[in-house]
Amino acid sequence: MNANRNLVFFAALNGAMSVAVGAFGAHGVEPHQAALLQTGGHYQMVHAVLAAAIGFWPAAGRMGTAAGWLVSTGGLVFCTALAFVALAGLRVMGAVAPIGGTLMILGWLLLAGHAVRGMAVQNV
Repeated sequence: MNANRNLVFFAALNGAMSVAVGAFGAHGVEPHQAALLQTGGHYQMVHAVLAAAIGFWPAAGRMGTAAGWLVSTGGLVFCTALAFVALAGLRVMGAVAPIGGTLMILGWLLLAGHAVRGMAVQNV
């Protein structure tokens, strides 16, 4: 099996960061900060796992790989933006979080398109 090592590496770093952010949110911050950190960490972890799975998927192709990069980058942007809001009080970063969310949504849609396209090719 040919894994996309760069994507898996990036996804693994995202996974590690999401655990760190979530743990930090569970200890020693105010409740409103904890909620933001836990939300960001949760979204980042889900999308890190998806990106890693795509990185190991033999039939990912260009569309699948692009979807992996979109969801992984989107998770990182979303989580980082919420962390800046929670920890540094940079409320302007709240405007950056939807960019991460949009990247995650686009990644899921691209993955769906890849699944439909792949199924159509196999049924011909």
